[in-house]
Amino acid sequence: MASRDAGWQFWIDRGGTFTDVVARRPDGSIATHKLLSENPRRYPDAAVAGIRQMLGVGPDDPLPSELIDSVKMGTTVATNALLERQGEPTLLVVTRGFADALRIGYQARPDLFALDVVLPDMLYTDVVEVDERVGADGGVLVPLDLDRARADLTRAHATGLDSIAIVLMHGYRYTDHESLLADLAEEVGFTQVSVSHRVSPLMKFVSRGDTTVVDAYLSPVLLRYVDQVGELLGAGNGDDGNPPLMFMQSNGGLTDAHHFHGKDALLSGPAGGVVGMVATASAAGFDQLIGFDMGGTSTDVSHYAGELERTYETEVAGVRVRAPMMFIHTVAAGGGSIVHFDGARMRVGPDSAGADPGPAGYGNGGPLTITDCNVVLGRLRPEFFPAVFGPDADQPLDTGAVGRLFDGLAGEVASATGSPTTPEQLAEGFLTIAVENMANAIKKISVQRGHDVTGYVLVCFGGAGGQHACLVADRLGIEQVLVHPHAGVLSALGIGLADVRTVNDEAVEASLSTGTLDEVRTVLDRLDAAGRSAVAAQMVADEHVESFARLAVRYEGSDTALHVPFGPLDEIVSSFEAGHRSRFGFTSAGKAMIVESAQVEVVGHSDTVAVTAAAAGDTGVEPLGVFPAVMDGRGHPTPFVDRQALAAGTSVDGPAVIIEANATTVVEPGWRADVRPSGDLLLTRVVPRPDQVELGTDEADPVQLEIFNNLFMNVAEQMGVVLENTAESVNIKERLDFSCAIFDPTGDLIANAPHMPVHLGSMSETIKSVISQNSRPGDLQPSGMSPGDVFVLNAPYNGGTHLPDITVVKPVFDGDGIIFYVASRGHHADIGGMTPGSAPADSTSVEQEGVLLDGEKLVQNGVFLEDDLRALLASGPYPARSPDQNVADLKAQVAACEKGTVELLGVVDHYSLAVVHAYMAHVKRNAEASVRRLIGTLSDCSFTYGTDDGHQVSVAITVDHGDGSATIDFTGTSGPHPGNYNAPRAVCQAAVLYVFRCMVDDDIPLNAGCMVPLRLIVPTPSMISPEYPSAVIAGNVETSQLIVDTLFGALGVMAAAQGTMNNFIWGNDRYQYYETICGGAGATAVRDGCDAVHTHMTNSRLTDPEVLEWRYPVLLESFAIRRGSGGSGAHRGGDGTVRRIRFGDAMTVSLLTSHRVVPPYGVAGGEPGAVGMNLVLRADGSQERLPGNACCEVRAGDVVQISTPGGGGFGRT
Repeated sequence: MASRDAGWQFWIDRGGTFTDVVARRPDGSIATHKLLSENPRRYPDAAVAGIRQMLGVGPDDPLPSELIDSVKMGTTVATNALLERQGEPTLLVVTRGFADALRIGYQARPDLFALDVVLPDMLYTDVVEVDERVGADGGVLVPLDLDRARADLTRAHATGLDSIAIVLMHGYRYTDHESLLADLAEEVGFTQVSVSHRVSPLMKFVSRGDTTVVDAYLSPVLLRYVDQVGELLGAGNGDDGNPPLMFMQSNGGLTDAHHFHGKDALLSGPAGGVVGMVATASAAGFDQLIGFDMGGTSTDVSHYAGELERTYETEVAGVRVRAPMMFIHTVAAGGGSIVHFDGARMRVGPDSAGADPGPAGYGNGGPLTITDCNVVLGRLRPEFFPAVFGPDADQPLDTGAVGRLFDGLAGEVASATGSPTTPEQLAEGFLTIAVENMANAIKKISVQRGHDVTGYVLVCFGGAGGQHACLVADRLGIEQVLVHPHAGVLSALGIGLADVRTVNDEAVEASLSTGTLDEVRTVLDRLDAAGRSAVAAQMVADEHVESFARLAVRYEGSDTALHVPFGPLDEIVSSFEAGHRSRFGFTSAGKAMIVESAQVEVVGHSDTVAVTAAAAGDTGVEPLGVFPAVMDGRGHPTPFVDRQALAAGTSVDGPAVIIEANATTVVEPGWRADVRPSGDLLLTRVVPRPDQVELGTDEADPVQLEIFNNLFMNVAEQMGVVLENTAESVNIKERLDFSCAIFDPTGDLIANAPHMPVHLGSMSETIKSVISQNSRPGDLQPSGMSPGDVFVLNAPYNGGTHLPDITVVKPVFDGDGIIFYVASRGHHADIGGMTPGSAPADSTSVEQEGVLLDGEKLVQNGVFLEDDLRALLASGPYPARSPDQNVADLKAQVAACEKGTVELLGVVDHYSLAVVHAYMAHVKRNAEASVRRLIGTLSDCSFTYGTDDGHQVSVAITVDHGDGSATIDFTGTSGPHPGNYNAPRAVCQAAVLYVFRCMVDDDIPLNAGCMVPLRLIVPTPSMISPEYPSAVIAGNVETSQLIVDTLFGALGVMAAAQGTMNNFIWGNDRYQYYETICGGAGATAVRDGCDAVHTHMTNSRLTDPEVLEWRYPVLLESFAIRRGSGGSGAHRGGDGTVRRIRFGDAMTVSLLTSHRVVPPYGVAGGEPGAVGMNLVLRADGSQERLPGNACCEVRAGDVVQISTPGGGGFGRT
């Protein structure tokens, strides 16, 4: 990178709490500075203030720009604007019929158990639909009406909108209409024009649309900030003698300030940390790295094993972004994370004290935080911490305030638990919880992706990282920690060392073949030329420029693409298969591969260096003082050592604290810090970790209760990640219609990851059924189970729900004893039955719905019994249509169970089996106590709610306040349904568990303890406890919703939601597709119901519109919010949706829907929501209204229009 005459270089990372400044002086030496990001009493902008302070320039004096060579920045300006929704008012322009597509998104709700569904606010202010339509094949179905578009854009611009985002269906590839609209927008006067095929030229309408809106929304904010900083610095473009100003992008590369776009700014600072980590650790000789960047607000973790890892689709602040970003996982655990006690458990975060007021120790009246924990433990001391607090930013940490608050909290905990505790015990407990949270975050980006991190080096940076690095490393089994001399400001250092980068993509969407590669070469050449031109414009000499060509390849039918280097066909196939096997654990021999997109990354290598070296001299250690500090549960006389005084070759044994200007490194007992010639600290565990943690088992410790809650949930979540990654079907891999859970030796639920609500609570019945099937009289444990066995079940009358939901159960052995069970349940796209998709609308017996699996062995002694499985899938009157896919998904479910087994055995190794079993009991009792407290607030109540065909569910809830229990009596519910709306008892139990978990307004674990205070009376036979051979396909998806709404109707806390999953299944011999469609949520006493969202017992995703049309012979004509369909009231019900699909081929359509006759009820005078409607609009102009449960044949040109119900209103208007 070209440079002016040597001057000062400033590398700046403006974080959420602190702004870090690294200055490279003209002589090449490095200086650092740290200041609060928000201190309005002292300065308007932290970055410029930092430069002024380092140059010794007063706040009102002009900056001597002639002394500054360059300024390179990472900033949270865009992220903050996004989080606070303070971006530029933006107009969204979309294809007619898709005005609500970004708002509906993929229809899932963010919090399964929230009574009030709250979705992120949309970024755009207004929407214009234009008349145009291009098909998936590029055919123009509706020409662009430019005259009407001109009138609409002119009208919108006149209202004050200057920023526009243009997103048209299939515009990523067929760009003519978008380009014409972009020209029109500029002509009308819009100053910011973001066009989807330029911003994110890849398939997926929703995420590309969100990305385009983000770009339009944030780019003007960035431009104003760039202009402000440039003006303050006197920085132009470098051509007139002023220093260049560059910004760090989310992809890990620098760009000129005026090329800095909103979509590329969201990980600006954290990306610098990854670059800094790689540069400094590689110089130290390490190439397998875990990045651990702990700041004031959060912790960013990353993985490196030879190349920078990126993600190309992620979610930031509730917005889907489809752009290259560094793969960084963030957890809400930073130095400023607030600590809590809820009466039983101690918790950390996710809320943060921020920079103002900050932690209690900042002296601004803030709450207790992780930083304060380190203060009370003596690991941070005010005399060795920057004195930047108080009104004049010159006061030390306020230890008095910290002590007073901890004394009060200790009294509160002692009163609640009956056990005396000290502030130090509390503080160390909170630290332990934070460490577990951070270790779990690291597992998500490493262990869950197939990396064994025990041989890695933990590279610690960020202001708070060194305080906790040894503890985090211990929890992960990592033996070494690297701390760079500038670890406290490593993100800023990385920004200074970063290269200039551009990453350009172009959609391909063609089968991988020699012919395709010939065509792709032309695309790559074009992208390469564009990238080189952009880099050259930023003063990078040709000899410093390098480019990398890649293809995004995926299996046909999958949404998961992997980037591999471009090359000969056999090398591409080999690279893809190796990557797929490493990431997902399998390859699919013979399955077609698709080139999704081509990518060229052009890198302008930086010649900037930041040389560091340790001082030479005596290797003895002369501490600044020895002070009492608590580590490892005990007090230690702890030397505090100045890092600057440590010579190369010096060793510091723990316990010790090494201090420097911008960071503090705690060397825990059993660890040693060695000073390398470069000045790096290499921390090494020199005393083996204890094999097991010693804990009591009789009483639940508030710290360990929180840790085990998180541990058990983390195991279930890791199982889910494995299942999602290794499954082949769209239903599991993309719609995420699955659940994973762990159980105790009796089959009681311990933890169920929050996947699919209808599965919650019902899986325990499956486990107990498998236990019963394999037990003999007198067995202490099932004698029919052996190590290496796995069982499979979907039978509704033996612990299952409906046939497509197949559960895989694995007993976990310790020697010859069963110590746990793990299970995974997935909704299979087809398991046989009378119609494709195994959801026949007119089934009257379970045999008509598919193949029954009744607890057979799927794996025996570790051997997958594929032949036996295929024989089962081919059996019965209606065998499975896609047995290969069933087998593949079941293998994925087995892999998920194996992951759960390995992780649970690891927990046992760490804590001992006795402790793990004890805390399994403790977490159940904790959940039980929470439900009993809830029951204490309830009164006797009852409700009856009917189906469209005259059946009903009745419930009476009788409360016993004496012991905090309740009886849930469903007497009065209709007998068995003659069709298929029968819900097995396990589904009824799941619905009860879901409702009472929602009623507990707290983040409690969902486990068997929740059901202990609840006594269920369920009449048998009935439609919620049928007997064989009653049909059940709609019971799981529709009657489950009815039970939930009946319970909420009795409790009176919310109006009815849409009360249906709107199951829409269609297919023929070649295609099969299944989706559920969102509707309106019920209102509550405090909030309107949410529009267009999945509610209660489902939360499955919806296939992106462009992907849907690319894969299937259909045209999604529109998907819109059905405005006015929510019931009126003091709080109105949420609106439903209208979805129109035109078929291009003959198909069999099945509909399993409800509330086409009975409207969703309102509460307390609120009006009911509108009923749904199913229509077939024939190509010949005729129209047919279908009942809620229906099957019909459609031909090419026919349209199915589904209008989903609205939610009920709450309260009189």
